[in-house]
Amino acid sequence: MNFTNKRVIWLGILCVLCFGSLYVVFHNHALYTQTIGEVTSVKTLQQEQTVDHYENKDTLYTQQLTLTLKNGAHKGEEVIVENNYSTSQANDYEFKQGVELFLTIEKEQATIDGVKRDKYLAIMIWMLLLMLIAVGKKQGLFSIFTLCINALILSYALDLYIAEKQTSLLFVCSVCIVLFTILSLLVVNGVNKKTGAAIIATLIGTAASLAITLLVLKLTNEQGLYYEELQFLTRPYRTVFIAGLFLGALGAVMDVSITISSSLVTLYEEHPTISIKALTQSGLEIGKDIMGTMTNILFFAYISGSIPILILYFKNAGAFGYTLSINLSLEIVRALAGGIGIVVTIPVALYVTILFILKSKKVVK
Repeated sequence: MNFTNKRVIWLGILCVLCFGSLYVVFHNHALYTQTIGEVTSVKTLQQEQTVDHYENKDTLYTQQLTLTLKNGAHKGEEVIVENNYSTSQANDYEFKQGVELFLTIEKEQATIDGVKRDKYLAIMIWMLLLMLIAVGKKQGLFSIFTLCINALILSYALDLYIAEKQTSLLFVCSVCIVLFTILSLLVVNGVNKKTGAAIIATLIGTAASLAITLLVLKLTNEQGLYYEELQFLTRPYRTVFIAGLFLGALGAVMDVSITISSSLVTLYEEHPTISIKALTQSGLEIGKDIMGTMTNILFFAYISGSIPILILYFKNAGAFGYTLSINLSLEIVRALAGGIGIVVTIPVALYVTILFILKSKKVVK
């Protein structure tokens, strides 16, 4: 069987899995014990404007929804439900025709319990999977596998920490980081020089990032940090925050490590007579190019989650400095910790990779 035939077979299997799973998700109403209804018509009954004490106007709407039941003993019957929603739709929703809702029906009175979103989730998952496979091919498929395994490992680790009060969260996260690093890099890139160098550089860079961050926090006595967003925890909030720093820096550090190690190994394989000086200079140039972009990615990733609360504070006349400090202090520390990890990892990955290359004894010194 030639390569083209294998590709056609795998493409056919992938299409069958994709369309088959989507068909099941779009027609799985009978699998749910809770009643599901599909909105068949929508009618707006009234709207009312309200003004709070900060003179912010909001409009409240009332919808009359007609739904056709999709499962249960009353499948095919129609029910009418009223739904209230506001302009912001922060805690409520405007429903449109075709949306499927979970319902509770008692004494011929139906109430909305939530939205059935599994089909939208399935579509997004398949879009991600297909793009990973299309771009990364075999490596993309392996990335999907490692993502699922890492999610299971993290879920088990957190369950273990919650169940056993004596378990150290930092120890659990440390074990997880080692497993994540080894599994992700080995499965995706295989057993070779660049993988070995990337694993060592990732572990050293992550540990160094955490050590430097903890040292700075100790020297500054954590002044300027506000842990209010963690006040709902029943476990030591500081430990949870540090564990989050540990895991948050891992992704960026791993990316930097594999980028540098892969680039240097590829450069050496294409030019076996390249000198160590030239190889080192190339690695430094690569590190400079990715350092700024990766640091910015971390910053925007952490800050983006705080945009809604920032808007809320500013809209309610919150002072600029107070708003930023109370809401962004932890996110900024997370971004800085990740940035430190990136900067530390660049020279570590560079020299570890060169050491691996030197073992071949073919580089001109």
